[in-house]
Amino acid sequence: MRTSTVKRALSMQVVILAGGLGTRAYPFTEYLPKPMMPVGGKPMLVQIMNLFAAQGHKEFIVSVGHRKEVILDYFAHKSFDLDITIADTGENTDTAGRIHACRGLLRGRFMATYGDGLSDVPIDQLIAFHENSGSLATLTSVPLVSQYGTVEFDVHRRVTGFLEKPRLVQHWINAGFFVMEREVFQHWHGDNLEREVLPQLVKMGRLSTYCHDGFFKSMDTYKDQQELEEILARRDALPGSTGLLAQDHCKFFAVADLARLADA
Repeated sequence: MRTSTVKRALSMQVVILAGGLGTRAYPFTEYLPKPMMPVGGKPMLVQIMNLFAAQGHKEFIVSVGHRKEVILDYFAHKSFDLDITIADTGENTDTAGRIHACRGLLRGRFMATYGDGLSDVPIDQLIAFHENSGSLATLTSVPLVSQYGTVEFDVHRRVTGFLEKPRLVQHWINAGFFVMEREVFQHWHGDNLEREVLPQLVKMGRLSTYCHDGFFKSMDTYKDQQELEEILARRDALPGSTGLLAQDHCKFFAVADLARLADA
């Protein structure tokens, strides 16, 4: 049996973006945040926490906004062996603005991810890759899965077969599951992570990607939710966390609180 050379990483804080409007999942997101939509018998948000916790990372900062009262109410009535801080980062704040608003709660290197994607990414290997990269940030990328079936044919244009929603391994997409140095905030310009902050890091040569060719599925629509339910019913796709029965409340920081912490 081959022994892994990847050491267990020290526990890190994890920022989960859970405050967006989730417009593509409307009308369900009119009543609850998209990360609270159930998959596998639990809210997506809890499934994400479980996959980090199962790998030793149990301190979470949940960035909320749209329908934040649903998330606050849920965690007020549950007990978890997790350190959960809920941070109100505003109703209409964009992705980069939400992470930036949480900077006063962050002690050093941290992880961040979207509140609508599940993966079996090996967190220790992700962190080890980031450490060796010398970058300010590392994002996890996965092969693009086509939303359409494709037609296969030969040089004479004779159809040889069909592939149902193939993985397009020549194209990789941003899956979240970031590792970031706290120093990144010195170069953090703009409110949108994908269109402003990350491209700036690319220009600086300080952004890397960890390529993960395992399980990943995002939940953008109700159809995605149903597909995730089917996937989780068929396979043990995700690491699990058990015995979540200790903390009987979570910490909450309002918008003004976060501003004071950032200026401290």
